[in-house]
Amino acid sequence: MNFKYSSAQWYHSKKASRDKTTFKSLGVFMSIACTFGFTLPLSACQSQQTGDELVNTVSALTAAKPNSRGRPNIIVIIADDLGYGDIGANGGRIPTPNIDALAASGVRMTHGYATAAVCAPSRAGLMVGRQQTRFGFEFNPAGRDTQRGMSVQETTIAQTLKSAGYRTGIVGKWHLGQAEGFAPLDRGFDSFYGILGGATPYMTAIGPNDLHVETAEDKLITRDRLPIFDGRTRVEPTAYVTDLFTDKAIEFAGKEPEKPFFLYLAYTAPHTPLQAPAKYLLRASNQPSDYHKVYTAMLTALDDGIGRLVQHLKSSGAYENTLIVFLSDNGCPSYIGGACSNAPLQSWKGYPWDGGTRVPFIVSWPQTLAPGVYTNPVSALDIAVTTSTAAGVTHPGAEGLDLVSLVQDQSPQSNRALFWRMGPTRIVREGRWKLIVVNRAAPGGAATTERRVDDLARSMRPDGIPATVSALGQWTLLYDLQTDPGEKFNLAEQHPEKVKDLLKKWDAWNEKNVEPQWTSRRGVAAEVENMWVEMFN
Repeated sequence: MNFKYSSAQWYHSKKASRDKTTFKSLGVFMSIACTFGFTLPLSACQSQQTGDELVNTVSALTAAKPNSRGRPNIIVIIADDLGYGDIGANGGRIPTPNIDALAASGVRMTHGYATAAVCAPSRAGLMVGRQQTRFGFEFNPAGRDTQRGMSVQETTIAQTLKSAGYRTGIVGKWHLGQAEGFAPLDRGFDSFYGILGGATPYMTAIGPNDLHVETAEDKLITRDRLPIFDGRTRVEPTAYVTDLFTDKAIEFAGKEPEKPFFLYLAYTAPHTPLQAPAKYLLRASNQPSDYHKVYTAMLTALDDGIGRLVQHLKSSGAYENTLIVFLSDNGCPSYIGGACSNAPLQSWKGYPWDGGTRVPFIVSWPQTLAPGVYTNPVSALDIAVTTSTAAGVTHPGAEGLDLVSLVQDQSPQSNRALFWRMGPTRIVREGRWKLIVVNRAAPGGAATTERRVDDLARSMRPDGIPATVSALGQWTLLYDLQTDPGEKFNLAEQHPEKVKDLLKKWDAWNEKNVEPQWTSRRGVAAEVENMWVEMFN
């Protein structure tokens, strides 16, 4: 069964049955799935209501007449390199009261996954609602997006929502193409304020009480190379970039209140360069290192910004009917002095373990969704179909291919399968099981030692060389995430049939992928749980 209706229709039906419905644990997200129109077994939606209540709800949906003001505003907030264990709601050490409040107002997805372990491919999958390997955006562009970008044959969320009458805007990081035809204003956005590439300095000058902690990537991240644009015009703002992006987001949200809007708020925080002004550093005292101090300050700025945006929505009366999705594009990196956290997950940004792809993930829509926690796997791929269905339209290409029902049945553990490909690295998550096939690497040596020190920051490969299976072969790793969420114990030898089954499913999924549009320029060698591995991003 696939219900598709506007938020106005849902509001009338929900108001009638609100007192009769209880949302807990699995039931929370089953309600979400039914609300958003994901394909579910009839029994799954019925489990939330009695038969009579279901009939009454459908009747109310049929009778209600949607109107433009009844449709929700939609905001997708994506942080850059924010770790799973960085937010308070996930047990993080850094206070994030505003992100935590967003989680408390909605549904916190404890097994929410990005579509890739690095920035640009992850954003491509999210923006389109299809796995990026379906259209060749497999690796980070590493500068090659100046001439091309994400395939113009793909339809973005912005294009779908704009066609439905939404105002569409992006504030922050794009990273999906800089040339004419590939930039945000060419891909469905009415307005753009931000950067076209992967990062930019947060501050144009470092004052005596400010802090800049150097990393190996800093020499590549300059305002000359990665400028800020207002539309197609380069601008030279002096404000702290995280604050600036919040200001621009609030400005966009405050325009034309009679018309629903879609805002893609893509903060660059807390991605490098590690820079913070004095006003945030004052709230980051008693830290064990400058890395910890500056990272805490940067995350504090991000959290404050989200709080300011939510407060604006509340003050304007738009908050209750605004759908907000918050997530990170991938896990946090290993090369910032241990200041960030993916705990309790294994590894980092760029790695195939959950520390690379499992991220903070929150969905809030106060008028429609009751608060709760959902523990089955969800994907950033779901955002396109979620937002478009909430707006009462269909996003082309989002159904089938990469998407399956968010809840397969009423059992405690969903058997939904998620897949990834990063060159020769193969990954499957199905239910409690996680399979990784990754290249073996030789320990030691100048190249691997250097890469181990700075990880993704010093791992550039020549352009045009395909990422292939290592001459040393590959590791085949199987984990039971239910008993081993940190992916420390390889069970491949104990469960050869499960390995065979997951590989077969991955092969079937991979048949619809295409060749990468550019080669990987980052080949990382690192040691994980006494194994030397090679990864491509």
